[in-house]
Amino acid sequence: MADLFRRARGGNRGYDVEEVNAFFARAQAIYEGKSPERMTPQDVRTVSFSRVARGYDDAAVDGALDRLDAAFTRKERAAFIERQGQQAWLDRVVERATTLYDRLSRPAGEKFSPAPRGKPGYDKHQVDLLCQRLSDYFNNGKALTSTEVRHSVFAVTRGKKGYAIAPVDAFLDRALEVLVAAE
Repeated sequence: MADLFRRARGGNRGYDVEEVNAFFARAQAIYEGKSPERMTPQDVRTVSFSRVARGYDDAAVDGALDRLDAAFTRKERAAFIERQGQQAWLDRVVERATTLYDRLSRPAGEKFSPAPRGKPGYDKHQVDLLCQRLSDYFNNGKALTSTEVRHSVFAVTRGKKGYAIAPVDAFLDRALEVLVAAE
């Protein structure tokens, strides 16, 4: 089988070729209706692959995952609108967006639980900056794409300067769901 993506260069590690090929083959079969399995945009956003020598270039695969996420979201949106109508879809997006507001309205440094003592956490300042961008998007219509959120990377810190990782990841996954649905 020919490579689906370019390989990591210069001895860098990349995503496991077999895992990536299997996932994309499965996704294609599901998307085309050739498999009875179900795949959601959430499944695409949360997939992970082992990193190995001579694997696929991360950026190439991640870009394809972004496009696949958008394709499954469009398909899900079309099916939902066919069943329940355009206004129901818009209501659903708004309802999901409002679940983000409580956290976005919290003061900087207090948006999430602190990292457990001695455990790694995401840098509070960097997370708060992204939350401000999300707030500006929802409240003021400032530009922000799902790709920008998806590719956000936070420094890892310990102690009082960090937020617990799991709640931040869960929140950003929900924010991505809203952004992709609105795009």
